[in-house]
Amino acid sequence: MAINFKQKPGIVVYLTAGDPDIETTYDIALAALDNGAEVLELGVPFSDPLADGPVIQRASERAVARGVRLLDVLELAKKIRAARPEAGIVIFSYLNPVVRVGMAEFCKLAKEHGADGVLLTDMIVEEAEEYLREMKKNDLAPVFLAAPTSPDERLKAIAEHSRGFVYAISRVGITGTQQNLESDAERLVSGIKQFTKLPVAVGFGVSNAEHVAAVGKFADAAIIGSAIVKLIEDTPREQAAEAVGKFVKGLRGQGGGSR
Repeated sequence: MAINFKQKPGIVVYLTAGDPDIETTYDIALAALDNGAEVLELGVPFSDPLADGPVIQRASERAVARGVRLLDVLELAKKIRAARPEAGIVIFSYLNPVVRVGMAEFCKLAKEHGADGVLLTDMIVEEAEEYLREMKKNDLAPVFLAAPTSPDERLKAIAEHSRGFVYAISRVGITGTQQNLESDAERLVSGIKQFTKLPVAVGFGVSNAEHVAAVGKFADAAIIGSAIVKLIEDTPREQAAEAVGKFVKGLRGQGGGSR
């Protein structure tokens, strides 16, 4: 399970696979990795992405309309793994597409296609027995979401069953950029760290260099999703990889990132 962060804060980049198309997502993924991202979350397009804000919803709808499915995302992961062997790759999906394939078959395929871990948005730790068993069998890291509203008992369970890193949601609600990170995020990270030595990554609303610097004061990594998906939406296809590379480089205050 090659999910680790060599820098602090580490940079995790979320991409909706297949938006604008699989080939361009591949180019964008490499550009992100070559400019400072250490882990990629490859989002599986889903027709009813309830946990996502309008930016990622639109990206998911576009990719679904293009016919992009879970197996296409796994093939993309395999291609990225071949090109960048050291990258951390997490398959990010809702549960439904995985159930269609079958949990055991999905975990087997994810491992064969070079994934390090999996994050299933609507898989709760209390109902994850089969999932955890198959993930362990295939040496994959299950990544769970922890929310500011999670009681300590639940944070303890999430921490105990996560591998790779724990995903701390900076606020209650859907994904999307925001002006300021809420203080809930720091309290949540502190709560998680009571129960694990795993890295804790903060996502939902992290969208610029200032946010990344703020997250780095109390967490191990920052997850950037909607800001990058919106940049891809607003950029001509042939310029998207370059634009994302420049943006990711700028997240560490090295110039070039959007604010």
